[in-house]
Amino acid sequence: MTMNDNALERLEYGRIKRELSAYAVSYLGRRHIEELAPLSDARILRRKLDETDEAAGVLRRGASIPLPSLAGMDTFFSLLGSGYVFTEQDFMHLHQFLRSCNQLIDYMRAKAEWAPHAAAYASGMHRLERLREEIERCVRHGRVPDSASRELSKVRRRMATIEERSSRRMAELMAKHRPILQESLAVQRGGRSALPVRKEHRKLVKGAVLDESSSGQTVYIEPEEIRQFHDELERLRAEEGREEMKILSELTGLAEQFGQELNVNAELVGEYDFLFAKARYALALDAVNVKLNERGLISLRGARHPLLGPKMVPLDFELGGRYRMLIVTGPNTGGKTLSLKTVGLLTLMAQSGLLIPAEEGSELSVFGQIQADIGDGQSIEQALSTFSAHIRRVKDILETADRRSLILIDEMASGTDPGEGVGLSIAILEELRRRGACVVVTTHFTEIKNFASATPDCENARMEFDAETLRPLYRLTIGEAGRSYAFAIAKKLGLPDYVTRRAEELTRRPERNAAEDPPASAFGTANAPADQAEDASLLPEASLCKAKEPNAEARPPQQEAGSEEAATPPAVYRIGDSVAVPYLGQTGIVYSEEDGMGTIGVQIQGKKIRLARKRLKPHIARESLYPEDYDLSIVFDSKENRKKRRQMERKHVEGVTIELPPDEDARPKR
Repeated sequence: MTMNDNALERLEYGRIKRELSAYAVSYLGRRHIEELAPLSDARILRRKLDETDEAAGVLRRGASIPLPSLAGMDTFFSLLGSGYVFTEQDFMHLHQFLRSCNQLIDYMRAKAEWAPHAAAYASGMHRLERLREEIERCVRHGRVPDSASRELSKVRRRMATIEERSSRRMAELMAKHRPILQESLAVQRGGRSALPVRKEHRKLVKGAVLDESSSGQTVYIEPEEIRQFHDELERLRAEEGREEMKILSELTGLAEQFGQELNVNAELVGEYDFLFAKARYALALDAVNVKLNERGLISLRGARHPLLGPKMVPLDFELGGRYRMLIVTGPNTGGKTLSLKTVGLLTLMAQSGLLIPAEEGSELSVFGQIQADIGDGQSIEQALSTFSAHIRRVKDILETADRRSLILIDEMASGTDPGEGVGLSIAILEELRRRGACVVVTTHFTEIKNFASATPDCENARMEFDAETLRPLYRLTIGEAGRSYAFAIAKKLGLPDYVTRRAEELTRRPERNAAEDPPASAFGTANAPADQAEDASLLPEASLCKAKEPNAEARPPQQEAGSEEAATPPAVYRIGDSVAVPYLGQTGIVYSEEDGMGTIGVQIQGKKIRLARKRLKPHIARESLYPEDYDLSIVFDSKENRKKRRQMERKHVEGVTIELPPDEDARPKR
């Protein structure tokens, strides 16, 4: 499966793996989780999901799984076959591992009838009875017993005899020298028995001084005849050590003979740990198994983001049936991005063999790749703006997008000039639609909503919002375009009524004027170049409805703006009027009235240009834009020129001149 690391990060796939890892009990189980990645083979995924579902069923029945912890086994396997001789403690770990493996084999075989997929792993495990029995014979309670070999038993009997004789003779010497002893007990120094003799009487005891007290008043003397016993015991202990090493070496060799079987058992225990970690995580999420398909269909009921749990309002979501592109709109903090992330992350989980937090009957598609453009992705190191980062991710998306792709784009057309951003976004959506990808995008822009309304295989959706309480409801309604509720929020937050009324008037007025004379639109044509796409918000409602009907006749081509047959504009454009320039896809403000050549001065985004009258269309009258006595020089003049004009109006100022840009041939009148 093609999976961009940035997409995994933006959908928080790593956090899911970290939460899952907490349910593993062995280092091999955690290793499987570290290596976990989405797959695109539907057959393998079907089996993995069913295995996880079966394992969750085992846990729901309250069963306690006899899962080996593999404690100490990572070191064991790293040293196996290296020439290292394992210690008694190593074999204690191995013995516990073998016992647990046998318990797990028996346990899973008993569950084979109703958990066949999960039980199948146990059929590949080895009991290794011979190795287990040999360990029991040679190592008990962390030491090699006397019965491990005849030679070891013989040596230890001789050691016991010497120790008994040494103890008896030491007791006799203690009694003999009691008057000159500092205390009535023998002491140990360096593993040897000694008498605590007062310093002044040291010459009365034959033997070697092993130590003396810190005060110097007591010397510890090893009697000469006891020394003979000690020397014999040291020789026997060395012989004992050699015999123990021989037994552990033979046991190590036997373990190496079964090295392959031991590794198989360990790997299968790791698989079981991984499987039951997924099952325990599924129970914690109240997750379910899902249907799978390979045709792009997503049908979620009551879905929840796994990192939010019950705090999230359940999401119902559809994609890939009658439409493969969904445009989600609604207010900020209304849940658009969360819905996007939920769909993407649940798809990743299912394609990783994880059950998902949703209702029974939910269905997900197996995608070849999942790409996500979520968040601004700004990088101080790379000096990327929000828009640049967005475009780079979209570039990556377009390099590989096809019918097996799920594309998730948050806040489309953001981070740059809205007009250009919308045009670029629609061109991108058209290309993704042409490739047949499944696409979900969020946006605030009406033009993109209208693109969805006018385009086959594309649908609108909105996040519900309570305008009275200003609280998002976090419910997704498919089939309706949403609003940003900017005016309602502004009113609730105390913005003056006359400001919000004016804002609503300015928003409605251009829609009415444009709807009376709509330009041609390429929104319904997937292969149309981006520079042919006009503002879809200008399409009349009837035209949008026709575009959605499969059998509707194509709209007749409309006259291009600027042609001789174009509608005749009003006789007069006045300074301060807002005009539309259809062929540029822009609006501007008239700064100079019509001249003898039939051209009119229009300021567009701070630049003054002269345009033929026939290329302009009325947009908003100046009365609706500015108060009656408004100084239009504020709009058209630079701050420096306005300052010079005020100086010249008061008196003549020597050397002060006003310079106009080359394309400005008339200054605005008051």
